[in-house]
Amino acid sequence: MKLKAYLPILDWGSRYNRQTLTSDLVAAIIVTIMLIPQSLAYALLAGLPPEVGLYASVLPLVAYAIFGTSTALAVGPVAVVSLMTATAVGRLAMEGTADYASAAIVLAALSGLILLAMGVFRLGFIANFLSHPVISGFITASGLIIALSQVGGLLGIRTEGHALPGLLTSIVENIGQINWYTVAVGAVALALLLWIRMDLKNWLARFGVPKGVAMVIVRAGPVAVVFLTMAWSVLMDLGAKGVALVGEVPQGLPMLSVPSFSLETVQALLLPALIISIVGFVESISVAQTLAAKRRERIEPNQELIGLGAANIAAAVGGGYPVTGGFARSVVNFDAGAATPAAGAFTAIGIAGATLLLTPFLAILPKATLAATIVLAVLTLVDFSILRKAWTYSRADFTAVAVTLGGTLLLGVETGIAMGVGASILLFLYRSSRPHAAIVGQVPGTEHYRNVKRHKVETLPGVLSIRIDESLYFANARYLEDYVAAQAAQVPGLTDVVLMCSAVNVIDMSALESLEAIQHRLSDMGVRLHLSEVKGPVMDKLAGTAFYAHLDGRVHLSQHQATEAIRQRREQPARDPDQPADAGISLT
Repeated sequence: MKLKAYLPILDWGSRYNRQTLTSDLVAAIIVTIMLIPQSLAYALLAGLPPEVGLYASVLPLVAYAIFGTSTALAVGPVAVVSLMTATAVGRLAMEGTADYASAAIVLAALSGLILLAMGVFRLGFIANFLSHPVISGFITASGLIIALSQVGGLLGIRTEGHALPGLLTSIVENIGQINWYTVAVGAVALALLLWIRMDLKNWLARFGVPKGVAMVIVRAGPVAVVFLTMAWSVLMDLGAKGVALVGEVPQGLPMLSVPSFSLETVQALLLPALIISIVGFVESISVAQTLAAKRRERIEPNQELIGLGAANIAAAVGGGYPVTGGFARSVVNFDAGAATPAAGAFTAIGIAGATLLLTPFLAILPKATLAATIVLAVLTLVDFSILRKAWTYSRADFTAVAVTLGGTLLLGVETGIAMGVGASILLFLYRSSRPHAAIVGQVPGTEHYRNVKRHKVETLPGVLSIRIDESLYFANARYLEDYVAAQAAQVPGLTDVVLMCSAVNVIDMSALESLEAIQHRLSDMGVRLHLSEVKGPVMDKLAGTAFYAHLDGRVHLSQHQATEAIRQRREQPARDPDQPADAGISLT
């Protein structure tokens, strides 16, 4: 049973039958057709030869099929990770050199090892530090950078840089070198790809083409555009007219090899590998869980880390670069009826066949076609509505989005996401350092206590009831001291203060010292301090402390019991005022 937890293939493989085989084969054919032009394009985006994109779409899919838990997730090269790869590797070597390709392989291996380690040690929670606003801002900015980076390919000019300033500068400097044949190829490819995506399905439906056949034709559309522009390239000899072509591509699959690590390379790529791993995992797990929910399936995040780690190590062994689960191809895989992860393995076979058979023909493919493929793919990532939504709902979340978006656009992907995470953490610390607290009173006719500013409530004269809505720790302990003191000073004839702790999950030592300070200050004023609705784990910590031993008031099970106990004490004074009758937990 434990082995099945780490090898999900043993689980679904034992139930595999002819029906699931048919479903997986159909899905694999459709995804293979879609993945071929995408893999070529994303490799160029990463600064690598186009065949590397195909290499990264073979072994990783097999590895994920063995270790992954999603039936629909399609693993391979994706736009954002390709851009991050180019940014990281570009610092170490010149694009197009053997060192550049070797560094990309090392980056994949490091990402795989990091993901594996996170999975084994169950560290999937680390991805929670990338909030949805940060991810949204990062992906939108990355989509814009990727689209802008392809302008050079569409215009036939050279562009440089991995952020907005560098890209815009290089476009302006080289704008006079536009190749109009390249512009024509790029424009036609863009128009055809856009028409295929937006209207081809409806056009086929008008001619009575069955829905299933129409879907296959639409998915095969980008491949048809590839062949069309290849034919155009031959007929008009576009290479001689200055149109950049893919050039000679090695035929066959690469020899499997273990990446060679140097300490200098590892040190330079370790942080980028960590960022790529976390970003890739967040993107992958989001897609996997969304699709799994539609089938009422369950995704195990820590096992997904292992599956993605194995996929990246397989990419390194097979001469590829970092991979993760892609949104578009996963949705296609899901819609095509993929029943098990075996669909990915069958897709790998299809990609391997394409690598063996199609690569000799890719030499005549205009790079503008691949640039158009990338632009159309990444523009779906751009979502400026997140700015409006964040501004409307939370200024803090808007700040996180804006910092991530601006930082990524202006300074690059790694700096941008680091700024986003940093901004999110700082905003969280700021908000938690000023915990929300409310003076509460009793809703008439009930035992419920609510904020006096929001509800018509009744309060007991001389009693101050404060509801604390955050856990108490070192960052907000002093704030609580000042808040209680300020509120206590405003209540005439104050005799009792009750801290309602229903939302307090933790009280650390700094907060405990602040509670002691509050107790001493109130005691000097002749005011009793009580606690109510303290959770069991928190009470376990307090029970053995000096604060609890010297508490003037009591710890009550509910706010209503606290109020009633104070009311009864006033009406029926204790027989022996020297006996600390109010110490301890109230069980009444």
